[in-house]
Amino acid sequence: MTRPNQIFAAPIFAALILAPLPLYAAGGMDSSPPPATPTSTECASGTVWDADKGVCVDAQQSGLNDDALFDAARELAYAGRYDDAIQVASAMEDADGDRALTILGFAHRKAGRVDLGMSLYAQAIAKNPDNLLVRSYKGQAHVEAGNLQLARAELAEIEARGGAETWPAEALVAAIQTGVGFTY
Repeated sequence: MTRPNQIFAAPIFAALILAPLPLYAAGGMDSSPPPATPTSTECASGTVWDADKGVCVDAQQSGLNDDALFDAARELAYAGRYDDAIQVASAMEDADGDRALTILGFAHRKAGRVDLGMSLYAQAIAKNPDNLLVRSYKGQAHVEAGNLQLARAELAEIEARGGAETWPAEALVAAIQTGVGFTY
């Protein structure tokens, strides 16, 4: 026999899972979407907004630090400008670090270069096995490819590394349950 509280539990649980979750864009640790700046609204491909100079500057020669370049790449990825995000992330001094590899993998995957994206995810994990976000993105890629077994394996890794109550785990659980990954 169904108890009254069971009748309401399933719809409430589904609503919570399907509701927008706080998002960590492509390796960012901010739970909100990045705000649009001139980087994504005015700057041409390969350039980013330099707030100090008040102009768009070439990402490769900007002199901006990795945090500023990462934020710009994150913003561009959120805006769907994946190839521009790749250019900017590649300009980071630590472009082969796990944070840059995470956003590079995400942008390549979302731009349709799934195999390259997965390779970059593997490199990021090799550099930092505790990078929960890259594991979530990799798991979401598995969901999108229809391989729930591999997605669940990434979720198990996230949980085993202490990330059961984190956005990467929640996002991957939602992707497994809905069959849809996040767009950034």
